[in-house]
Amino acid sequence: MRNLWETKFWAKVDKTETCWNWTAYVTKYGYGAFRIGNAVCPAHRISYELSMGAIPDGLVIDHLCHNKRCVNASHMRIATRKQNGENRSGAQKNSASGIRGVSWNSRSRCWVAYVKNNGKQIHLGRFDNMLDAEKAAIQARTNLFSVSN
Repeated sequence: MRNLWETKFWAKVDKTETCWNWTAYVTKYGYGAFRIGNAVCPAHRISYELSMGAIPDGLVIDHLCHNKRCVNASHMRIATRKQNGENRSGAQKNSASGIRGVSWNSRSRCWVAYVKNNGKQIHLGRFDNMLDAEKAAIQARTNLFSVSN
């Protein structure tokens, strides 16, 4: 039975030179999903388990390539939720600056840098220009996070 669904699973993957992109159903969050019996499972988790083995309880799969459709196990790592959150790419969708950890404070008329760590927002300072604020945010992530960008 496993061989049947494995064959169906891999038929839904477009293997490029880099990412292996999921071509079937994608959730509203952008991740591939695959049905095994009555269960709908994240495609990247299935690929990881088929290629690398079981995922320990309480841990997640982190896409190092930042491509949610990618199911290439060599582009993934087992991580804690904290590590997975640290390995985000880019700014939030609602960011006015377009830079992760940098915002404009209209009242103070300056750029503000911050980083979130362990559920807390850490204020890094106020800056006259966006580039200095970005450098401060990057440096803080480098110091605090296991994988940062």
